[in-house]
Amino acid sequence: MLHALAIENYRSCKELVIPLGRLTLVTGPNGVGKSNVYRALRLLADVARGESIASLAREGGLNSVRWAGPEEISRRMKIGEVPVEGTVRKRAVAVRVGFVSDELGYAVDFGLPIPSGSAFGLDPEIKREAIWYGDTWTERRTLVSRRRNVVRARDGSGAWTLVTDQADPRESLLSAVADARHTPEAYAAREIVRSWRFYDQFRTDRDAPARTRSVGTYTASLAHDGRDLASALQTIMEVGDAEALAEAVDDAFPGASAEVTSDGSRFGVQWRQPGLLRALDETELSDGTLRYLLWIAALFTPRPPSLIVLNEPETSLHPDLLLPFARLIAGAAERTQVWVVSHAPPLIEALRATSGCCAYELHRELGATQLRSAGLDEVPHWAWSWPKR
Repeated sequence: MLHALAIENYRSCKELVIPLGRLTLVTGPNGVGKSNVYRALRLLADVARGESIASLAREGGLNSVRWAGPEEISRRMKIGEVPVEGTVRKRAVAVRVGFVSDELGYAVDFGLPIPSGSAFGLDPEIKREAIWYGDTWTERRTLVSRRRNVVRARDGSGAWTLVTDQADPRESLLSAVADARHTPEAYAAREIVRSWRFYDQFRTDRDAPARTRSVGTYTASLAHDGRDLASALQTIMEVGDAEALAEAVDDAFPGASAEVTSDGSRFGVQWRQPGLLRALDETELSDGTLRYLLWIAALFTPRPPSLIVLNEPETSLHPDLLLPFARLIAGAAERTQVWVVSHAPPLIEALRATSGCCAYELHRELGATQLRSAGLDEVPHWAWSWPKR
């Protein structure tokens, strides 16, 4: 389980540390930075897949994603005595993201390359990476360390050994040198992050992948776009909790049931509900019904990932479905860690009432995303130190 997510100089997140629970709920009005926190999580996932530089490029490059405010916000700026204005930069450009889990901590530091006249002079580089044990980073706790091209790891006696001095600055050690035998900590960190699943507003239009029959294969985790919905449901029915799936459908749509059909190779969904003389297939379902069925398939996976992230999952759901949906999410949080970003008051209130839920409301202060803990006087303190370049 993740215990904290830390973000520095990424979009509106100048310095943000979010303590996490089994179920973490993030809310707040538009424009406070909810999407930026979500993107920071996605950036960590891209790091583990060796796609971080391409991911930053899709967002406009490092200069587009880094904090746009002043390097330092003085006390006088905060109380309005002087205007917010830039000063001479004293530190190098750095965008940092990291996490702490039950097993270990990981942080990555992106910066700009040394000026060389190259046409790729604005490509971000990985300047520093570290994997450590314990809640916060210290040099003594570091297990794997990367400074620019040099990667070192501790051996069984605790001494440093050189892994490589030719690391590509555009590739993370998680994807380049993670090895279960020689760098087990890097391998473990990579597998933690690679298991995360992100679900961001399933498409339900006429041409949506979930409305198309596909070749049926064993599917332990629903695809991010829902294209394998029927296979995922069939997998739950055969090797997962078929009874709980049926109860979840009935909880939201009393008397209804979902079935999977096959013509020998391609799977489809059939939906039965009281009052209808025939079953409906996936092309006939309403947007809300199809989306809810997709959420059931995602949250009842028989092989839960270490983290499931749901970004504004209430989209297209009728208000009457939000309480059953909250129960669905709370049940999933008993099997894995769940992160929810939501705008819907009924869903927010229901999740806040769930035992063990860490609920946070984001707000902005002088452009920087800040954290406010719902129901508590102050956000729990979490010390965090970034590995030094």
